[in-house]
Amino acid sequence: MESPPRLSNRRALSRALTRASRASVADCLAAVASSPHDPATRIGITGPPGAGKSTLIARLAATRLEARARMAVLAIDPTSPISRGSILGDRIRMDTVAEHPGLYIRSIPSRNAHDGLADNICEMLMVLDKHGFDEVILETVGVGQADYEIRNLVDTVVLVLVPESGDAVQAMKAGILETADIYVVNKCDCAGAEQMLHDIRSVVDYRHVEPGEWRPPVLSASITDDSIAELDEAINAHSLWRDDHNDADLHRRARLRYHVESLMSRRVAELFDEARSDLLQRPIREVYAELARKLGEVL
Repeated sequence: MESPPRLSNRRALSRALTRASRASVADCLAAVASSPHDPATRIGITGPPGAGKSTLIARLAATRLEARARMAVLAIDPTSPISRGSILGDRIRMDTVAEHPGLYIRSIPSRNAHDGLADNICEMLMVLDKHGFDEVILETVGVGQADYEIRNLVDTVVLVLVPESGDAVQAMKAGILETADIYVVNKCDCAGAEQMLHDIRSVVDYRHVEPGEWRPPVLSASITDDSIAELDEAINAHSLWRDDHNDADLHRRARLRYHVESLMSRRVAELFDEARSDLLQRPIREVYAELARKLGEVL
């Protein structure tokens, strides 16, 4: 088993992630052109704000590190559209495992992303792959319905809910709620937990599952019990199922499409920033044609 990353490597990794998070589209494309590395197994953790995702991740990471040498956690915090700042407090909530020698935790701002992820998230995941992590846990902002984009970047999606998430469940029915691989009702010692479990199981039962397809389990969790072992086992079971049933080429193409679309979106934002101040005084067709022309230019 490979030894955990040394402190010097952690500093190098931190610097590499910072460069990747701030890279221009041209720099991102140059990085992609370098030699690819085998991707780590990726677990996506999503759910509404206040669901206890960070605390659950800390417990899950501690459990899964027993069988793995190196694990990384990327926790995305929302960026304020006004101040452009982010609290980046996930490391504080994961303090119980933050000093584990095989665990690397990084809180990152969402910046301009609107899908629960972050600008240049693909590039940051590539950095982690280059540094040889066995597994990566990716925590989304937790905005609800838009979080289904995480499906394109991870191997297993875990949706975390709490008993008071009733309204959030209604908002998510057309999004992440229908694409999660595992459901976890967290804080199940609170009032309303049984009703929430019943509601989620009803959603799962309503979906048609073909023979051989993955049937998402609905789990309960509490900080006072050992339910994290059940979640760990469910993730392992889904990973084994994927080995036999996943269309690797389809998944690769979905990741590539997401990556290209995110780069194009960021490039459009760059072009707006670079444009003359009178650009938006012109007719919309001219603005569109100008941006499309510049998008076609080789970086």
